[in-house]
Amino acid sequence: MIKAEPFGVYLHIPFCSSKCDYCAFATWTDREHLVASYLDALRTEIAREVEGGMPAAGTVFVGGGTPTLVPPERLAEVINSIPLAPDAEVTVECNPDDVTIDMLKTFRSSGVNRVSLGVQSMSAHVLLSLGRTHDRENVARAVAAIRESAMPSFNLDVIYGAVGEGINDWTTTIEEVVAFDPSHVSAYGLTVEPGTPLAVRPDRHPDDDDQADKYELADVLLSAAGLENYEVSNWARPGHESEHNLLYWRQQDYRGFGCAAHSHRSGRRWWNVHTPERYVDRVASGGELEASAEVLDVETQRFERLQLLLRTRDGIPVDSFTLETLTLLEGLVVTHPVDPSRVVLTRRGRLMANEISMRFA
Repeated sequence: MIKAEPFGVYLHIPFCSSKCDYCAFATWTDREHLVASYLDALRTEIAREVEGGMPAAGTVFVGGGTPTLVPPERLAEVINSIPLAPDAEVTVECNPDDVTIDMLKTFRSSGVNRVSLGVQSMSAHVLLSLGRTHDRENVARAVAAIRESAMPSFNLDVIYGAVGEGINDWTTTIEEVVAFDPSHVSAYGLTVEPGTPLAVRPDRHPDDDDQADKYELADVLLSAAGLENYEVSNWARPGHESEHNLLYWRQQDYRGFGCAAHSHRSGRRWWNVHTPERYVDRVASGGELEASAEVLDVETQRFERLQLLLRTRDGIPVDSFTLETLTLLEGLVVTHPVDPSRVVLTRRGRLMANEISMRFA
């Protein structure tokens, strides 16, 4: 039997109760009146794509926005409308404020087998600095509900580098996250995105050296807890890596549904209209959903593939660099521990992944 090519589905839920100062995603805090029609539109868009021959999805990721703000039964209906491959990974992003055991059981009934919980920090003043509304007690309650629901895998998502976050705050966050015994942890450095409230406040911008220290500390503590770094910002126990994210990093195909959702197929990327109103109207009228697209030439595809794989524990072929460059990168890249034809980043190299990718042969 010929094995199907990897294929993923992304569902965008654009609704939020409040918007974090660092967020540049296509999300809105004043569109609650569109929730029902938006979810209907998602099902319609999916049905049309299935009729057109969309393959079964090996991974599904429901992100946003805040997916847990919409009725879980309605979201489950949308997920159920997606044809799934056997043993598909189905993930829903969750806000600790919203999680209940009934919600998670509803998700489980629709095939969800992984949740990603937006923890961000376990320090109250850091959460306030990030514009988050939950507290550490809600995180503990949400994790308890995840365990009670028998969810097979869960990710705790944290951010470092907020103004006012000391090294002790970050240490506490990682230690408390580890104490929850998650199967996966994502740790991202706070990034200043153009057009966000954070962007116009230089006094709140993260410090590169501070973030480097916190990254190295996170890697030490997470590795000691048995979570292996498999991508610069991601650690997992064996068998709990995010298959959906791996699909992105391996430059494989995926289909995005919803407003502003991006898709990729064979080197062509396209994205839907940006606002939920326009998306709902276009679906209802049968109008064009695609806002724009780009086709990557062979060299651009090659560069992006190497750039993404360099960030992973799989690494890239050693001949992606000249011998002279490899000498210059000593201490930043090393021979793959299993495959000597490939090189991988060291911990220090991970901090300079973007700069290193500029040196491909």
